[in-house]
Amino acid sequence: MAKTIALVDDSKTLLASVGAILSGAGFVTRTYEDPTRALAELPTFAADLVITDLNMPNMDGIQLIRELRKLPAYKFTPVLLLTTESQAEKRAEAKAAGATGWLVKPVKSQDLIAVIKKVVPGA
Repeated sequence: MAKTIALVDDSKTLLASVGAILSGAGFVTRTYEDPTRALAELPTFAADLVITDLNMPNMDGIQLIRELRKLPAYKFTPVLLLTTESQAEKRAEAKAAGATGWLVKPVKSQDLIAVIKKVVPGA
């Protein structure tokens, strides 16, 4: 059965391009432009992975991770940050919030798929 990946980013272009990469690799994707909407809908299904941007309106990716980790269904779900940011202090803050990994945009499609296969069992 295909793994489901929730993709949260305020960029429609990124959602479309990364969504196409993931779909092409056989994943089911659900995309969200607004992290508050993602947080409202994610508890209604079991995503195998959440990929989120860091800088978004309403809620940043680190706060989204903190909120997801409070939900029993997402306590151990892998969460990757996909962002243009690369500062060590932001990475440390994300890790403390419960992030599984950090990828810097732009990411090559083969690198993204390789990381997904490492963090999602059976992907």
